[in-house]
Amino acid sequence: MKIAHIAMYVKDLELNKQFFIKFFNAKSNAMYVNAQTGLKTYFLTFDEGADLEIMSRPNMTDGSKELTRAGFSHMAFSVGSKEKVDLLTRQLADAGYDILSGPRTTGDGYYESCVLGPENNQIEITV
Repeated sequence: MKIAHIAMYVKDLELNKQFFIKFFNAKSNAMYVNAQTGLKTYFLTFDEGADLEIMSRPNMTDGSKELTRAGFSHMAFSVGSKEKVDLLTRQLADAGYDILSGPRTTGDGYYESCVLGPENNQIEITV
């Protein structure tokens, strides 16, 4: 069994789509629009692993996003090497995204960094 896709609501579909295309080499399908509900979505695919569905609709709510809240915490991308973790972290920092931690080796032996992407969604970059 494998995870087929993860979905998240976002306020700005185009901003989030471009973020994942630029920094994580995502490929996007054409926007799906449900005329009855106002739902708009993109499916983003990556070289390996699960897809990411980003969704928006007119009646969304947006609560606070404390990093230690119950529920989903972050999504993690494996980039293949420590050097690539370092490079992508620098690129995100240079683009103005907040780096929460790292790059570093964690207590359980992972080499990673954590950043806040668009709309303050936490993203982990790991080997």
